[in-house]
Amino acid sequence: MRLLKTILAASAAGFLAFPAMAQQDVVLWDFFSGGDGVRMKALIDRFNEEHPEINIEATTLEWGVPFYTKVRTSVAVGQGPDLMSYHLSRLPLGLEEDVFSPITDEDLTAAGLSKEDFFPAAIEAASGPDGQLYAVPFDIHSIILYYNKSYLEGTEFLDTDGNLTGIDNLDDFEQALAVAKENGSIPPLSYATGDDGGVYRVFFTLLKQQGGDLIVDGEVLPGDNLEKAANAIEIMTRWRDNGWQPEQAEYEASVALFTSGKAAFQMNGVWEVPTMVDMEADDTLGFEWGAVQIPVLMGEEATWADSHSFAIPSQGDNEMSREKRDAVMEVIGWMEKNSIAWADAGHIPAYKPVAESAEFAEMEPNATYSSLADTAAYDPRSVIAGVASPVYDAAINIISPAIHGYLDPMRAAEQIQSELQAAMQ
Repeated sequence: MRLLKTILAASAAGFLAFPAMAQQDVVLWDFFSGGDGVRMKALIDRFNEEHPEINIEATTLEWGVPFYTKVRTSVAVGQGPDLMSYHLSRLPLGLEEDVFSPITDEDLTAAGLSKEDFFPAAIEAASGPDGQLYAVPFDIHSIILYYNKSYLEGTEFLDTDGNLTGIDNLDDFEQALAVAKENGSIPPLSYATGDDGGVYRVFFTLLKQQGGDLIVDGEVLPGDNLEKAANAIEIMTRWRDNGWQPEQAEYEASVALFTSGKAAFQMNGVWEVPTMVDMEADDTLGFEWGAVQIPVLMGEEATWADSHSFAIPSQGDNEMSREKRDAVMEVIGWMEKNSIAWADAGHIPAYKPVAESAEFAEMEPNATYSSLADTAAYDPRSVIAGVASPVYDAAINIISPAIHGYLDPMRAAEQIQSELQAAMQ
């Protein structure tokens, strides 16, 4: 018995001589709410369960200007998180504010990733002018065209399998709107006509499909881009004049117009796919629906898009240790490789091995509109563009009044040009 006690005592002393490896805490700030928030929390919980050596401490902050203001302020005083979510459309302004720690090749290796794993448009949007990577794209989210099949039955716009067809240009689309209205859809097209994001995304899509650019080399709507912008606004105005779109619809109201069965079509983000799936599963929808990439209406295949990404804030004088940085990159790499769960929110994974997987190919309607990953049109690389920016302010303050008849389309385009050019000074 005495011998056994001696052995146990020696063993305990041995364990004390070799303490357990310290757990790495990774502080994450994100802005995900609603369905996105639920899915991100589930991913974080899974990661923490699978990685006892790393613990993600997540805090969700208010989306938009409040989030980016807090990031900028915290970095300036050296109190930023270890990891943060970031819209790639805001990357140019983030570079101006010096809030990023560059993502190096060593970092990507630690995460088991490479630039070639991602769609080129997303990598370009995540990089600076010199090609340096500053964020790792997590998804590609865009507006898509939702449709209510009941208003199109028996028309040339629904094939025998119940899929949308026959919309190859603007005339086709407007004919479909007219047919849907005749079949009782009022209004036949819903989008957030009284919301900055809803108006901007439709406007930007129509501009890009004409081969237009909002900002080129620091110039707002140079050359014939002014006429293309006016044409985009004129089209949106015509949709209003014909009773094809709602008057001053806030975001929630625009969604309700479609989910209630009143609107035949909805132009909205992929993030509303879970809403449709859930309502369908609960038998509260009342109609069959589908979703496709925004058709080519104006000659070129392009759709407004943005990406959520992961970025490491600038550390200032408090340089992150290699061990901590490897832990942060382990989080990023794991999130990318498990992003099929994020795709469940309607998003297209930016990580190609997941986006091209058999599992994603079976995820509908995501797989149907996933082709937009190759034609995603990101906001111009400018400090005045991106979410919660002067560009979005122009959408609600200039474009929205114009499409409701309060401003001539060309005058609106000229005002956009003037005000955004002044904002760049």
